Order: sequence, then structure tokens, then C-alpha cells
Amino acid sequence: MEIAGGVGTAMDGVLASVAALDALDLEDASLASDAHAGTDVDVLQRRYELRLERLEVSSRLRAQLAAVEARDAVECVGFQHVMLAPDAPVHERTFAEMSAVEEIAGVLTVSSGAAGAFVEQSRRVCALPPVLAALSTGDLSWQHAKIVADETEGLTLDGAAALVAHLFDPDAPNPARGAPPGELVPSRFRTKVRSWRERHHPETLDKRHAKGVADRRMEYTPDRDGMAWISLHLPGDTACAIWNRTTATARGLQSPNEPRTITQLRPDIAAALLLGTGSATENSATAARSGSVPAEAAATDTAPGPGNAPGADGVSDTAGLEATPEIGKVPAPRADVLVMVPVFSLLGQTDEPAVLDGFGPIPASMARKLVADGAESFYRVLVDPRDGAPLEIGRQRYRLPETIKQWIRMRDGKCTFPGCSNHTPDNDTDHLTAWEHGGTTGTNNLAQLCPKHHRLKHARPWIPDPATHNGPPGWTSPTGRHYKPEHPDPEPTHWPPGIMPVSTGTPCMEACPEDLPQWEPDDDQLIDLNDLSPEDPVWAEFFAKPFMLSV
Repeated sequence: MEIAGGVGTAMDGVLASVAALDALDLEDASLASDAHAGTDVDVLQRRYELRLERLEVSSRLRAQLAAVEARDAVECVGFQHVMLAPDAPVHERTFAEMSAVEEIAGVLTVSSGAAGAFVEQSRRVCALPPVLAALSTGDLSWQHAKIVADETEGLTLDGAAALVAHLFDPDAPNPARGAPPGELVPSRFRTKVRSWRERHHPETLDKRHAKGVADRRMEYTPDRDGMAWISLHLPGDTACAIWNRTTATARGLQSPNEPRTITQLRPDIAAALLLGTGSATENSATAARSGSVPAEAAATDTAPGPGNAPGADGVSDTAGLEATPEIGKVPAPRADVLVMVPVFSLLGQTDEPAVLDGFGPIPASMARKLVADGAESFYRVLVDPRDGAPLEIGRQRYRLPETIKQWIRMRDGKCTFPGCSNHTPDNDTDHLTAWEHGGTTGTNNLAQLCPKHHRLKHARPWIPDPATHNGPPGWTSPTGRHYKPEHPDPEPTHWPPGIMPVSTGTPCMEACPEDLPQWEPDDDQLIDLNDLSPEDPVWAEFFAKPFMLSV
């Protein structure tokens, strides 16, 4: 019951990594002994770099050891089954596996539940040879491998193989763009894997979403130091709009006299909106003065007891409910929500998912509802039908500076700094190469950066690559390590049956997206932002305009 390939590749990698650590340790000991005194070697800088290199090698070693453990766990259970008679009853096989799992739990000093989960995850990883190979060579961490195992659950064997090929095979049709899986932080890798899964799951996203909506809930968890957590499990568009609105309101409250950070303002605003009877701004200011939620809101929710029975202090326990005539009805999102909807999906001719900025794929029905019920402004985005990449953005209703900001927001999706997941409401639009250093004004020299990494870029030599019209920049660290950009992962749009996409008369069911000609729009409402002259006065207006969200 051995897994194809054995542990040879992983063990060879383990030995090579251990040898690399030994070599780094010898070099560090030499530097610490003053052997390089009087030379041009910057000892402190080199010892700093050695520690980074050791961290890198040890990370690779952990992945290789994880591959050995995964194989061993699966083979332990497999050997138990092989030792049984071929006609052994089901309960005997069940007990054999249970016994092996308990042995693994004891050896790893984990609970039997954790050991069982580890065996199941190991089975899924070992059943996906490209994932196991990447883990064995240290190109992928165990956390990344678990993400693939989790996200392939529910897919057919062919679907799981197609997902793995998309991510790990550069020769696959429409392979994943940008940084390879092991160079993405796990949360960003999960986002990329999940986006592909949502589009290719055998059950439509609309059907799965309908099941998920039935499971929406709020959870309350007490925490230490007199604190607690409130969690909401909501439809993605509603949750995204709540986040954007609290962020926009927090930005509006910030001033030289406001001591709270935006992280502190968000929960204060949410508490004010949920518990208060006035505006969010008024109640948030009350919260600032009192150091808690508004006093009138707290009184409303006080539990009955001596001296505070309902009506005893002139405040009814239902006052907050009476102030809200349609309690329980969720309004359509009015905060700034950017959603890219394929036109055939918008028209109801396909069920292709839309993409919600800051969230990812959403059901076509949700996107259509946003358009019908809540969205007050739209951008026309021309998408290349061959690969799904956005080409041009319309400026039919907005001034060009705001259009440019939304284009960059749509192109980047988040802060472009390596590993950062900060979404667009918090980010600045920054010159990648400063104007005084020869940087030009155009979308190729503009990108999103969160405030933290915006400051770091100007304080230390983190050097961005140029952006492209359809892709964010990569980055080079002060020690010379290059981090590839995390490109969006669009795919060719879905065509309804019978549509004639090209003038050749070839039905779309028989035409390949790669066969379509380059689409050059003849429409003065669609603009290529890089065609603007750097001297165009619209750029001055662009940089003078703060990036504010409507609420």
C-alpha cells in the first residue's frame, strides 16, 4: 500500500536542506569570529542576510518533512488494511483504521480527531501527484497543500485534476497567471483556488449560494479582559457593503482631533448603527466620549433586574425596534460596491459568476439583484472574450479622475505589496516611480498601496516593477528578493448556446476563444487610460481628488 514514488524525493530534499543549513551555520560562525575584520565585507548586513536564508531553507525543510509525514500517515492506514484478510468484514476494517489513527495520534501527541483529520487531508494530498511533488521539493507548504485538499472536496475526480493542472501545470489550457502557488501567502492562495473552484464546481454557484443563505447566522463569543466577539455569516454582497460603509464612515470621522485608529472606529461605528437612534457619526462621537457604545443604546439593551425593569428608567427594551419600521429587512447595498458582471450573465442568458471587488466570485442572480435593486452607478468595462481580461473602462457618468481610480481598483483588487490582503477601501493610489525620479503619470505607473506599505515604500528600498495595463506590479525587497505580482485570474467568458460571436458565421459552440480576432472598440465612451498624455490637465484633477467612498 505504498504511494507511487515513495519517500525518496522528499528525503533527498530533506538531506539537501539540512546540508544547506549546515553550510549557512558555518559561514555565520566564521563571520562571528572576526575572521573578516579589515575586509570589505559588511558583517552585520551579511549576518542579517544569512538569517533570512536560514528561514527560507528551514521553511523548505518543513514542507519536505510534511510530505514525508503525509505519505507515512496514509501508508500506516494502508498497511493495516492490507494485513487483513481480503474477505474481512467492514467492522474489522473500521477498527483497523481506528487503531492506526489512534497510534498516529499518540506518536504526534495530538487528539484522535486531529489525527483523523490529518490522515484524511494526507489522503487527498497524496491523491494529487502535482501537489505532493511540489510539497516534496519544498516548493509548497503543508498549509498550501491543505488548501488544495479542502477546495477540491466536492469536485469530481476530473474537476480536481483540472484545478490542480490549472495551478501547477504551466502547459495547461489557460494556466494560472502571476506568482506560483508557493509564493502566495496562504490566504491569497486560497482566494485564487476558491475563485477557480466557484466557476468550475459541478453544481452552479446560484444553487450552492441558495443553500448557504439558509445557514446565515450571528454568533456571540465571550473573550478575555471583558471583551467579546460578534460574527455575522451573511451573503457576500451584504457583508462587503457593510465593510465598505463602516470604512467610509471611519475615514470621514478621522481628523487631527480624532484619537481613534480606523481599526477602532469600525467597531464603534457598527455598534452605533446597531444600537443607536441617531446618525452613525453622532453615535460614534458619543462612543468616543464614553469609551463604549452610546449610553442610550446601552440602556435600551440592559437586561431586566432590580432598578432597571422595562420602563423603570423611561426607556423601553423595544425602543430601538420601534425606531426601525422595517426591522429584519436587509436593504440593498448603497455603499461603494464594484462588481464586474459578464453581459450575458447580466441578461440572464448564462449563469456565469460575477466578481465582487474585495470578495471574489458571486452568483449571477446576486449580481443581477445588485443592478436591479441597489446599485446607483455603473462603469462599462470591455472584457476580452478570449481570456476574460478587462480591456477598457467607460466614463459615461463619471469624471475621468474617478474612472481612473476605479480602473486601478478593479485591476489590482487589493494592496499590491507582497502578501498584503488589504482591500481597496483602505488603499491609496500611489506613483510606483515618483514624479521627481522620472516617473510618468499613467496607469502603468500607478498602483494600490495600503497606508502601512505606502509608508514603508518611501522609508526603505522596496522597489516596485512597472505595472501593466491589466496587471499589478511585482516587487523587489531590500535584499534583492523578487516577488512576482499576484495577477487576477480571469477566464474566457461563457457564451450562450447559438450566439454568433464573430462575423465569420462560426457558431460559438464550435469556435475557440483563441480564434477570436483582437477586439478594437470604436466607441468614444471607452478609453485606454495609457493613451492620455502626461500633460493632460485631467491628471492634476486626479491627484487632487481624495479616494472617498460613497455611503
